[in-house]
Amino acid sequence: MQGLAKLEAHAQERLAPAHYDYFAGGAGDEQTLRENRDAWRKVWIRPRVMIDVAAVDTSCTLLGRRLELPLLLAPMSAQRLLHPGGEPAAARAAGAAGTVYCLSTRATADLAEVAAAVSSSKVATGPLWFQLYVERDRAHSQRVLARAAEHGYEAIVLTVDLPVAGRRERELRHGEFPFPDGVALASHLGYELERHQVPIGGYDTTLTWPDVGWVRECSGLPVIVKGVLCGEDAEAAIGADAAAIVVSNHGGRQIDGCVPTAVALREVAAVVAGRVPVLVDGGIRDGADVLRALALGADAALIGRPYAWGLASGGETGVRGVIDAFAEDLRRALALAGRPSLSAVDASCAQLAGW
Repeated sequence: MQGLAKLEAHAQERLAPAHYDYFAGGAGDEQTLRENRDAWRKVWIRPRVMIDVAAVDTSCTLLGRRLELPLLLAPMSAQRLLHPGGEPAAARAAGAAGTVYCLSTRATADLAEVAAAVSSSKVATGPLWFQLYVERDRAHSQRVLARAAEHGYEAIVLTVDLPVAGRRERELRHGEFPFPDGVALASHLGYELERHQVPIGGYDTTLTWPDVGWVRECSGLPVIVKGVLCGEDAEAAIGADAAAIVVSNHGGRQIDGCVPTAVALREVAAVVAGRVPVLVDGGIRDGADVLRALALGADAALIGRPYAWGLASGGETGVRGVIDAFAEDLRRALALAGRPSLSAVDASCAQLAGW
């Protein structure tokens, strides 16, 4: 969407350079960051015509919950660096739009605060999910999981692609990461983390597939495995009783030069073969990209940076504006492709250009 580029430019003007680079940047030379976007445009939409599209339905059901559209807000850390409203504002926007907001472990708002912000909304709301990095201190993570369940979060998104942090050159240029006064990471246990606890690196590098079961036992919630890029790991996730899989390369922020998510999605979806829902993120920039993802086998897509720029530019209203723009674009793309509902989207809706 052309408007998204303008929104990012506006956000860049408002943000401190270190904060903008934190959200905008990727690993290494940012090859994967670029190719995530480019790969979707190598999927041509193959329209059908003379089909009644007077009413286009974008609703779907995911993990037993009806959503108004197959577009979720991905976990993203430290959102009060973007806007004082931070995570509660983004969660309210997602809830009001009838879709999922996924709260990051490295949020700048406690999980209870976010749950309260959503529950106090005067409109019907979509579900909350909690994204988990398993800490080296497993007891800490165990307490967080129990607390997430107590506050009404409906699923745990276990991120599995960050045993160590990628080399993010833009961040390194700025040196020590600046948190402004009054902004700190939440422990999700009711207190803020000390500033020396901010850098990534406290995660459990011994994480293996049986730990999916451990997360499920600690929380009593379905566990979604995020960070899968190949069929072998998709099969392993299903073997570990994952409730769903997210095809993700961490927004190009981990290993540079890895497979773009649009490319990995086809392989993962083929292996999963409908046994669990498959979601995808990375480089999705308009409703037509969401349609492409569905055609390649995804049940839904997630966005991160697009709503970050909406939050930076206009708080809750800015995030809702981004979601509404995606929804309108998706309805248009479905109508022009001759697919009046998501159930009408299949592999015949896409043709690959060059891969």
